Amino acid sequence: YWIEDEHRKKAFLVDGKALRLRDTLELKDPTGQVLITLRQKLLSLRGAMTIERGDQPLATIRKKRLSLLRNHYRVTLVDGTELDVSGRILDREFAIEYDGELLAHISRRWLRVRETYGVDVVREDTDHALLIAVAVCVIRMAEKERDHD
Repeated sequence: YWIEDEHRKKAFLVDGKALRLRDTLELKDPTGQVLITLRQKLLSLRGAMTIERGDQPLATIRKKRLSLLRNHYRVTLVDGTELDVSGRILDREFAIEYDGELLAHISRRWLRVRETYGVDVVREDTDHALLIAVAVCVIRMAEKERDHD
């Protein structure tokens, strides 16, 4: 599916790769160049996905164990930096934060089209593709967990 910018211009394509041993998605630019690859982590006790740029790992996403009221996911970047993702993931109402500072807000409320949601990147100096990839991963993980239950 296509991700459009605020001017309704195609910005990213999320492309699912069929016939793979594990769940794999590619985040591409409008020309088709792969920017980031999202993969289900094999042999993980708790569901996890990895984010790679090129052949280099960029981050790992895991669900936090004890999150009673809201969905919480932890994104661990390769340099040890951790991002926190929390909110109502399946409702498409959640936030991505670093050390308590809002980086991106994901919401379905802004849009009227079914199965559509917005990603508002609050800090312009952040890696937009990474934040989009994080949003796609946590939604994918939450949906798989819901379907498994």
